[in-house]
Amino acid sequence: MLQLEGIDAGYAGTQVLWDVALEAKQGAMTVIVGPNGAGKSTVLKVINGLLRPTRGKVLFQGNDITRRPAHERTEAGISSCPEGRRLFPQLTVEANLRLGAYAKRARGSADETLEYVYRLFPRLRERAHLKTIRLSGGEQQMVGIGRALMAKPLLLILDEPSLGLAPKTVSEIFQKVRELREGGLTLLLVEQNAYQALRIADFGYVMQEGRIVNAGPPDRLLDLEDLRKAYFAIP
Repeated sequence: MLQLEGIDAGYAGTQVLWDVALEAKQGAMTVIVGPNGAGKSTVLKVINGLLRPTRGKVLFQGNDITRRPAHERTEAGISSCPEGRRLFPQLTVEANLRLGAYAKRARGSADETLEYVYRLFPRLRERAHLKTIRLSGGEQQMVGIGRALMAKPLLLILDEPSLGLAPKTVSEIFQKVRELREGGLTLLLVEQNAYQALRIADFGYVMQEGRIVNAGPPDRLLDLEDLRKAYFAIP
């Protein structure tokens, strides 16, 4: 569904990504893991159209979208929940969710999609009329994911969904992500919590210093001792 071919990218003349190539297959969950500063979030900016690469191509459903602006990528079916969620704290839960359905592809079925989000996250239905600033970190993450789902994506991108959350809440969020994958949604996940992410993934990429340094099925990546110690913080 999504392919990156030979991507170089950076900021203000400083190169951050070198020859990045990866694929997110339809109906699967693909995970990008690696330490802080590895370039993971920069890859997502290239995919979302927030950063134009200096070399390489971004292909989505066989179409070259490298130069298409961010809003056109949303219309094409790419939706993201960014790191830190970036919600509107003074708006209610439901108002934040409905803002996710701004794309033309999503407007006509906004009510139906909202009901789907409430079934996925029942707690949000209970808090629908509360301002998001009053929610816990885990609940805010649910709103962030729900808002991305309101765009009716073909590809859902999650950037560090476990960041800053308590272990119990992290397990709950990953369970919901697993449910989305089992429902047939294509997912691309960037995550520092490599062990949790790889446990539910179909394929993984390991990044270091702006490069893909390893790739493969999760069980193989977790079995590589040097990767376990260097990137995953697993004893």
